[in-house]
Amino acid sequence: MEHSVTIEYARCRGCTTCMKSCPTEAIRVRRGKATILQERCVDCGSCIRACPHKAIKAVSDPLSCLEQFRYNVALPDPALYGQFQHLDDLNLVLEGLTRLGFDAVFETAKGAGLLSDYARKHPDDAGTPRPVISSACPAVLRLIRIRFPRLLEHITSTITPVELAAILARREAVEKTGLFPEEIGIFAISPCSAQVTAAHTPDDLQQPVLDGAFSIRDLYLRLLTPMKQIGSPRNLSTAGKAGTRWAFCGGEAVARGSGERFLAVDGMDSVIRVLEAVEDNRIPDVDFVELCACTQGCVGGCLTVEDPFVSTMRIRHLMRDLPDIRSDFDAEVADPTLIQADKELEFAPVFLLDEDRTAAMEKMAAIHELERQLPGLLCGSCGAPSCHAFAEDVVLGRADASDCIFQVRARMRAMTGTEDPDDYLPTPFRRRKAAAVEEK
Repeated sequence: MEHSVTIEYARCRGCTTCMKSCPTEAIRVRRGKATILQERCVDCGSCIRACPHKAIKAVSDPLSCLEQFRYNVALPDPALYGQFQHLDDLNLVLEGLTRLGFDAVFETAKGAGLLSDYARKHPDDAGTPRPVISSACPAVLRLIRIRFPRLLEHITSTITPVELAAILARREAVEKTGLFPEEIGIFAISPCSAQVTAAHTPDDLQQPVLDGAFSIRDLYLRLLTPMKQIGSPRNLSTAGKAGTRWAFCGGEAVARGSGERFLAVDGMDSVIRVLEAVEDNRIPDVDFVELCACTQGCVGGCLTVEDPFVSTMRIRHLMRDLPDIRSDFDAEVADPTLIQADKELEFAPVFLLDEDRTAAMEKMAAIHELERQLPGLLCGSCGAPSCHAFAEDVVLGRADASDCIFQVRARMRAMTGTEDPDDYLPTPFRRRKAAAVEEK
């Protein structure tokens, strides 16, 4: 998988801030520069927000991609509407997109509204164990695949709103223009790096239905001038409140009609904590779980411009003039198979120590033994986020034991014989003297 999160090494100073913020321990610092373990990255964007030197970024497609197609359709995420001050009509945004080179727009909120209507009409999710977990966030899907494989069966089998919007937009464009499907470019306007990656390599579909993804941040400034020049915009919006509220955390659960027995969780740390609780069956009274990797949901994506709380307020303001429900799944889609994922979510064993169980157990024992010898300061000076991760790197050949500066210093002092090798540590971390006290 090719990830959208990349490191600009000229800016990186090896400060380890990103390494310590990564929820999947996918970052190491080697030779003074951060590096990403690609198989562990879920494109959540936590490192992008944490980096104080702006050395980590998400790479989206350039606008020049529009030149490859004869007809282009933009799929704006509803989070885009919350980026603009004093916006009273979201049609200004949609009209502005048509002046940037897009021939048409099809709102992602429209796809979300259709999925919401389907969920309301088919609330049982037959065969899916409780609690049902939303499939809307690509970063959460990848997190579950690599870290919580036992919860894969809890995930809804429907595709994401932007994927449904892409399918319907291409079908509509073919009918309108008479062009072949491959002559039509369908591009998402995404709020986060995970959605950019999913546009090219989706977890739930055999083949991508999008031709690319542009970031909200890249289009924001380009939209300001055209939007100011628009006098009276056309009525291009076809989404209602149900689909638009998917922009912020909790909106999907409300739009689906999940009642009161649901959880809406945002932020990767909270998401992991809830997934652990679900895995341990500690919250059996919950029917539906909506998980958002970003703070406040998609409005908090790393490719947005505005503060997520401000964006949420603005979108709620825009929703006042929208109809509650504008999407009828039976009338506009009718075919339930169209929204079903055609690719089974599978466990990605990126934390597997070895294919051979015996060898894996030996490596695990070696990791625990080395970790026991480490000071436990979790300082990050070795280039790993924790002492356990460092011990794992050493055993797997990604690092050397001498990379721990405290271990080297202890050995040097022990060789001189002038002081105890633990004396360089703060009192709570001294091992030998503590052991002697216990013996007495």
